[in-house]
Parts: sequence; C-alpha cells; structure tokens
Amino acid sequence: MHSLPEDYHQALNEGWLPIRDVARETGVNPVTLRAWERRYGLIVPGRTEKGHRLYNAEHVQKIQAILKWLNRGVAVSQVGNLLERRTAQLPAEENLWDDQRQRLLQAISGLNERHLDDHFNACMTLYPPQALCEQLLLPMQAQLEQRWQGQFGSTIEQVFWYSWLRSKLGTRIYHHNRQHGGAPVLLINLSDKALEPGLWFCAWLAAGTEQPVQVFDWPVPPGELSLALDSLQPAAVLFYSSQRLDTELLRRHLPRLASSAGIPLLLGGPAAQIHADELADLPGLQLFGSPLELPAALDACRGNGSSRS
Repeated sequence: MHSLPEDYHQALNEGWLPIRDVARETGVNPVTLRAWERRYGLIVPGRTEKGHRLYNAEHVQKIQAILKWLNRGVAVSQVGNLLERRTAQLPAEENLWDDQRQRLLQAISGLNERHLDDHFNACMTLYPPQALCEQLLLPMQAQLEQRWQGQFGSTIEQVFWYSWLRSKLGTRIYHHNRQHGGAPVLLINLSDKALEPGLWFCAWLAAGTEQPVQVFDWPVPPGELSLALDSLQPAAVLFYSSQRLDTELLRRHLPRLASSAGIPLLLGGPAAQIHADELADLPGLQLFGSPLELPAALDACRGNGSSRS
C-alpha cells in the first residue's frame, strides 16, 4: 500500500481521499467505516499528523469487496477471514442474519421500542442500508406479513412496527436532507394504506444519493399530483404501492405529468409487478419491483440526463 505523504494537501493531490469522499463513493457512511476499523480492523486508513483519516484506491477496492460479502449475507465479523483466504466459499452457518431478525421480531411482538431501537442502531453502525434492507428488513417484513394473517393482536403489532419504522427512517432522512440541497426525489404513496413500509425502505435507500428526499406517505389523489410537482420541482418522482391500482386512472394522469413536468417517473413495489404488462408501454414511466432496485433505477435516470440536480 502506498505511503501517506506528510502534507495533507499533497496527499489529496496524490489521490488520497478524506472519509466523506469515500462515504460518497462507496455508500458506506463514516460511522460504519470507523466501526469497521475499530472493531474488526477491516479498513485501516492512513492518518495525518492531526489524526485525519485518508483513504486510497486500495482502501476503496477493499470496501467494495466487503460490501459484496455483506450483500451475500455474511456477518461483518467473518468478512476479514474471507478476504484473507480469498475464497468464494460462504461460511457454513445456515443463516448469519437469523439472530438479528429474531431479536427484532421479539422486540416487535413484545412492543418493546427500546430493545427494537437499540438492536437496530447496533446493526446500522456495522452495515450499510443496502445490506440491511436486503438481509434484515425485507425478509423480516415478509415474515411479519405472513405472521399477521388472521392472528389476534396483529393490528397492534403493525401499528407499533410501522410507527417506529416511519419515525426511525424519517429521522435518518431528515438529517440527510439537512446536508443536501437542490431538487428532491419525491416519493408518493399511491395505495389506500396510510403507511407503506416499502415506501420508507425506498426513501431510506434513495437517501444514499446527494439529493434530498421528500416522502408523501398518505394517499394523494392522482388529479392533485401536478400541484406537488409544480411546487417542489422534484428531480424524480417515485410512486409506490403494494396493492392493485386503477390503471386507467394512471394512464390518464401519468403521461400528462411526465410530458408537462419533464421529469422521470418511477412506479415501484408489488403494484409495478402486478401491472407490468398494462403499464410497460406508458411513456416516461419506469417500473421496478423491490426497493433494492431503486438506486440503480435512479442512477439510470441520472445517466439519461433526465433528472435535475
């Protein structure tokens, strides 16, 4: 690994990166990068005389390798050994995320906000949002929805879980928005549910960009959507629903929105899969299913030059 120049500015000129730039490039926030360093020694950056962390291209490549293992379901505590062995074999444990999911599920069933919050905070310190969504939150949400079918007490569990989820992810998005200006990514609930957890998962992942994120999680009449677009001038609009939609209504309103506002429109969630054939030919509308697909969909919008920053 290349040695770190003594002068901070010289190091930047030679391609070394401060932690904020590494976080922006990799999607791993500074808190997580520091935790990987302190607890597991996964990434050991160079240090200036004043203690500032600086990273080079090899560090960035290693972070990307760590993310690949995490996204395959490997616990962060085991990634170091896998990187050293340079093996493609997964650990023999049946599921390294089962314990985390069970702890969260127990906290939800007990309506224990402190335990839920403490355990999720610990997970957020070690894992980036993409890995947490893929390995923890989305599988757990599926388990909850299955458990809630016809179960007494399911409504109070849903109210508890959804209220906590909106508060928790909403707070993260709020702090993200305070650091970034410009046109927001606007997320709108198209279902008749007061809260769609998938919409908030999407919002959290969208907050991995340098654009602010705004969420309308209460159903909005399609005829009033133009008011929001005129006022906010968003960089992109994401509609989300887990339910079947009135496609005729969408076909009447969405093309007009796309052509008049000149911004990319996306439809996500189960509704996009339910209506894939019916809406595939709708001009200006991009469909995606899982919240995990959203970052790539937004990147595609920016790559086409259709979003405004």
